[in-house]
Amino acid sequence: MAGAVSALLTNRGRDYSRDMSVTVSPTVDEESLWIRRAQKADKRAFEALYRLHIDRVYGLCLRMTGNKSEAEDCAQEAFIQAWNKLAKFRGDSAFGTWLHRIAVNAVLGRMRKSKREQDRIQAAHELGSAPAASSDQGELRDLAEAVDRLPEGARHVFVLSGVYGYSHEEASDMLGIAVGTSKAQLHRARRLLAQQLQQEGYEA
Repeated sequence: MAGAVSALLTNRGRDYSRDMSVTVSPTVDEESLWIRRAQKADKRAFEALYRLHIDRVYGLCLRMTGNKSEAEDCAQEAFIQAWNKLAKFRGDSAFGTWLHRIAVNAVLGRMRKSKREQDRIQAAHELGSAPAASSDQGELRDLAEAVDRLPEGARHVFVLSGVYGYSHEEASDMLGIAVGTSKAQLHRARRLLAQQLQQEGYEA
């Protein structure tokens, strides 16, 4: 089944919007309908959910790994796991939040299997490889690179709380750490970011 879902997720040539009436901003009822259909093994409904959420899931994976190739693998793994676990989704949280939890677990699992932190830091510079068209873009690129240089624990908390806006309770639950640790890591991340940016010549 995982192979079938993987093929479905990588088959981007077909326009499923004709079948599922996918809209740019579907209503809650429309998304709920897709979820119910997908729970009954409707792959077209799951494709609609995939198209709706893939950008944010991939963005989360990219910020956590700092590596485009690993982020793609983690995002696909997250959706494969989501397909396999879809029957367990009860709507206690938003579907997007449920997907993010699975994506975080996919990233953490991958990192536990392969500790290639130095390679990850080097690959993270791909994020800033495009030439800056303005000083604002240059500052954003420097900030992205500074985030990628954060220690793993601080980076993960900063991405979830500082970038995606999850509470410390939610972030700690996703990462499997104490709430106090999440708060400490966010404070550490902000301090280290300020130091890095000061070294680059930006004012604190």
